Amino acid sequence: MDGLLIDSEVLWHKAEVEIFGSLGVPLAESESRSTKGMYVNEVVDYWRARHQWEGHSSNEVVQLLLNRVGDLVEQEGRLMPGALRALDLASERGPIALASSTPLALIGRCLQHFGLDQRFASVHSAEFEPYGKPHPGVFLTAATALAIEPSRCLVFEDAAAGVVAAKAATMMVVAVPTPEDSTRAEFTLADLVLSSLEQLTPEWMNLAFA
Repeated sequence: MDGLLIDSEVLWHKAEVEIFGSLGVPLAESESRSTKGMYVNEVVDYWRARHQWEGHSSNEVVQLLLNRVGDLVEQEGRLMPGALRALDLASERGPIALASSTPLALIGRCLQHFGLDQRFASVHSAEFEPYGKPHPGVFLTAATALAIEPSRCLVFEDAAAGVVAAKAATMMVVAVPTPEDSTRAEFTLADLVLSSLEQLTPEWMNLAFA
């Protein structure tokens, strides 16, 4: 969802700069998220291990982040170019699910804001998995819910951790990395790499599901 359907990665970073900055964690506004694709609890644990803070528990910081991201999505968020068309192309070929590292409550808030809540046959969050991406758990759970073999599933991902998770689940992957992430080795695992979902074609989808 984040960074693929919704232009929210920049909003996650903005929220992290604000919230972690207030706790003394020196995140720069110009930096990209080194924790991209990780579950929010893992993000908080990651920074707490490097910069101890007092006054707020990890769970409290998680909730502060989720509330702030939700507010920013509703105030500044926009759908990524080609997102609706990609959903149409995918749903024409079978049921679609959303599998995200974002907690379910925030997923619901974002989908409802953009009118996407009826687009998916099922919606899944890594918060209910023992491990987040790059572990394949959330993708395998989504495949089970759709009653489709993992090898017959196609994943769309913008994060390197998500690409690794999808391939570990034996799924096909279309990767849409940001320019700053595009040289990461993980993206060579993808079956197709695009610079935008606008580049996705019906012809490629037909070949993928032949």
